Amino acid sequence: MNFPLFIARRIHADEGDGKKVSRPAIRIATIGVAIGLAVMIISVCVVLGFKHTIRDKAVGFGCHIVVSEFQSLQENVSNPVCMTDSMMEMMRRIEGVNHVQRFALKQGILKTDSDFLGVSLKGVGPEFDPTFLKSNLVEGELPTFSDSTSSNRLVISRLIANKLRLKTDDKVFAYFMGDDDVRTRRYTIAGIYETNLKHFDETFCFTDLYSTVKLNGWQADQVSGAEVTLTDYNQMDVVAREFIRRVNRTTDQYGATYSSITIREQYPQIFSWLDLLDMNVWIILALMVAVAGFTMISGLLIIILERTNMIGVMKALGAKNRTIRHTFLWFSAFIIGRGMLIGNIIGIGLCVLQKYTGLVHLDPATYYVSTVPVELNIPLIILLNIVTLLVNVLVLIAPSYLISHIHPAKSMRYE
Repeated sequence: MNFPLFIARRIHADEGDGKKVSRPAIRIATIGVAIGLAVMIISVCVVLGFKHTIRDKAVGFGCHIVVSEFQSLQENVSNPVCMTDSMMEMMRRIEGVNHVQRFALKQGILKTDSDFLGVSLKGVGPEFDPTFLKSNLVEGELPTFSDSTSSNRLVISRLIANKLRLKTDDKVFAYFMGDDDVRTRRYTIAGIYETNLKHFDETFCFTDLYSTVKLNGWQADQVSGAEVTLTDYNQMDVVAREFIRRVNRTTDQYGATYSSITIREQYPQIFSWLDLLDMNVWIILALMVAVAGFTMISGLLIIILERTNMIGVMKALGAKNRTIRHTFLWFSAFIIGRGMLIGNIIGIGLCVLQKYTGLVHLDPATYYVSTVPVELNIPLIILLNIVTLLVNVLVLIAPSYLISHIHPAKSMRYE
């Protein structure tokens, strides 16, 4: 039998007469641990959900890696690059690559009877993956994008639609400036999307790759570049180095030089902002662990002082300081365990409630999402529980040495 564990169970089960000083201290310690763990779980789940939601939206627009003409990436100009089937196939064979799709950009102006707005027309071909755009479509439908014919159908954002007072099936004129002329196209609004990423929503419209290439006056095999989606975001740097080795600095048949850039390099302001959230989480975790630790230390000291008489009796009966210390550490572990159970119920419960109901709303213009995103990461929650338990028990080791200063003869007269 584990003697310290047995005694700790008896002490923990002893309700006494309800007037003991340690009872409120135990409740406060339990509440401190519960609140600390609940706040940590909610903070981690919300930050993970927020980071991954914003990251997936940015990747949905720009993919993980963009291959384009060197000068286009360096100076933000629109120079064509040849994207043949052999080049596309070579990129698809690079380990870690999941999907490759062509795109072409053309700056223009959308004009209605009363308003006009500058936009960036993004032409995509039949290999375009519509998953992201479909998930953010709020009205209408996605047309079939082609690289051989033009349907003159356009997908715009809700932000653009509201500014120009457009809705699905409306007609809109688009004007494109050339070297010495102005080209006009009449488009039908096929669908309206909304991602709440203002940087993208106020700019991008989607249409056929064919019409965008023609508006630029390029050859049929020339485009603005190719977007590469990876199987694992965490391997982006590794795959990017492979693109640098195999793609960068090579030239196409027209003399254009290929170059590549990652989504983090393309939009550093978004990802730098997301990285700052990690620091906030670490600060919250440290504060909550400190609060739980201090409440446990104060609770243990009160318990030891109240049980001074019992400690003296145990020493008089031959119990060693180590045995008594282990008894009170076990007793503390019971308190921590109860607090952690309550904290898990509160933290996970609130996260599940938010995940499936979207109870807490945000301003999408500021936070890029309309509700607080939550990601339940079970392994990370388990790790939080383990770390909370270990840290709280470890910080109690030093206060438990107070027991060694209690003398049996004096303590048995202690009131």
